[in-house]
Amino acid sequence: MSDFKDKKVLITGGASGIGLLMGKMAFQNGADELIIWDINQQLMAKEINNLVADGHNASGHKVDVSDARSVNEAATTLINEGKVPDIVILNAGIVSGKYFHEHLDGEIEKTIGVNVLGCMLVARAFLPEMIRRGSGHIVTIASAAGMLSNPKMAVYAASKWAALGWSESLRLEMALLKTGIRVTTVTPSYIDTGMFDGVKTNFLFPTQKPEKAASKIIRGIRKNKVFVRMPFMVYSVPFFKGILPTKWFDLIVGKGLGVYESMNSFKGRT
Repeated sequence: MSDFKDKKVLITGGASGIGLLMGKMAFQNGADELIIWDINQQLMAKEINNLVADGHNASGHKVDVSDARSVNEAATTLINEGKVPDIVILNAGIVSGKYFHEHLDGEIEKTIGVNVLGCMLVARAFLPEMIRRGSGHIVTIASAAGMLSNPKMAVYAASKWAALGWSESLRLEMALLKTGIRVTTVTPSYIDTGMFDGVKTNFLFPTQKPEKAASKIIRGIRKNKVFVRMPFMVYSVPFFKGILPTKWFDLIVGKGLGVYESMNSFKGRT
C-alpha cells in the first residue's frame, strides 16, 4: 500500500476542485507536506493560507504545467530543497467543450499542453530522483473520455486518450525496470466541480460528487490500484466497446443512454 503517513504530496491544479479536496484528504491520511502547483496564484495563496492556519504544512508554486521551463524551474527548486515528492497527482486539466471545427487559434494547443504535456513534463521532472530513491507514486487524473468518444469533446477526448496511453505505458516501464514506482490511472466520468457545468447525465453515468470522487481516488492510491474508475459503469466501457459492433455501440450507449448528447447543454466554468 502507498501509505500517506509522513509523505510529501504534490498536486497539480491543486488550488480548487478535487485537487484541493485530495490535498485535504492527504493530510487526513497522515501526509506530512502538501505542495500545490497551480496557474491561479491568487486562489492558491488563499487556500494555502487556510491550510497553514489549520496547522498543516502546505506550500505552493505558480506553475504552467504546459511549459517545460516553468515545470523544470519549480521542480529544480523542490529537488534542491530536498523535497522530492513521494506522491505526485497529475490533476491539472482544461476543457473547451465545442465542436472541433469551432476551436479558435491556441485552444487546441492549450488543451493538449495542459492535459497531456502537463502530465508528461511534471512526471519527467521528478522520476529520475524517485527512481534513485527507489520509491514513489505517479497518479494520472485522466477521464472516461479517454475510452469513450463524444461530440463537442474531440480535443478533450484526444488529450485524455493520450494521457491514458502514456500513463499505462509508464506503469509498464516502471514495473519492467523494477524501479519501485507505482502508477495509478484515474478515469472518472463528469465530476461536479464546475468544469463541466451544464452537462446532461443519466442514472448509469451520473455526475460524481467531488468529495466522493476525491475519496475514491485517495483510497485507490492507498491500495496501489492500477485503475480508479467512476461511476462503476465506467468499468464496463472497454468490455462493451470490445464486443459490440461500432454502430450498435453508438446506438445503445451513444444515443440510447444519451451519452453523445451529454455536452449539448455544456456551459463550463464561468
